[in-house]
Amino acid sequence: MSRILIIEDELSIAELERDYLEIEGFTVEIAADGKSGLETALNDNFDLILLDLMLPIMNGFDLCKQIRKQTDIPILMVTAKNEDIDKVRGLGLGADDYIVKPFSPSELVARVKAHLSRYVRLIGKNTPKDEIYIGGLHVNQSSRRVFMNKKEIPFTTREFDLLTFLAMHPNQVFSKEHLFEKIWGLEAMGDTATVTVHIRKIREKIETDPTNPKFIETIWGAGYRFKK
Repeated sequence: MSRILIIEDELSIAELERDYLEIEGFTVEIAADGKSGLETALNDNFDLILLDLMLPIMNGFDLCKQIRKQTDIPILMVTAKNEDIDKVRGLGLGADDYIVKPFSPSELVARVKAHLSRYVRLIGKNTPKDEIYIGGLHVNQSSRRVFMNKKEIPFTTREFDLLTFLAMHPNQVFSKEHLFEKIWGLEAMGDTATVTVHIRKIREKIETDPTNPKFIETIWGAGYRFKK
């Protein structure tokens, strides 16, 4: 049975989220502020975190950053703001996806199930011991580690999946919609801006000059291509 941590200061919203998730068979705990949310997240075992951005004591952005240093479990941001800058910032700090208030119970449950299912597949499958070497970039799929010029670079789960997928299909152009469906597995849900943010973060980690990338090329009007 999957365990969900809800970090939300509005009790009525947190309890509503909890009720819908418990109906689906999840075990749910609630933390009402950033500090207690961080302590709970790091001192117990959860399978997914629903994280509100506007929290007392420690905001959701700082909290996401701290949690991501310790674990790669899915983090689903919950925000009342429908502003791209908040989405971009949260995704850049390691969140896997976001959902904007108000949202339907069915959307919440579908997002949670989709991210949990993908995470379980990632950590449970027997990954082939394939290694990718391209121009100083070394990706070890079995250990899920990335090296650039023999220096290890930390990657989030989604960043690693996106980089690996592109690197395994060199010189092919993939649209943002295709990449979103392939990596996040959420067909017709979410925002393809998620892909853009993750591509930017990957470039910042592996490119000498992210504004003039030599690995992941933008094909305007079409998508992205990994150059080999």
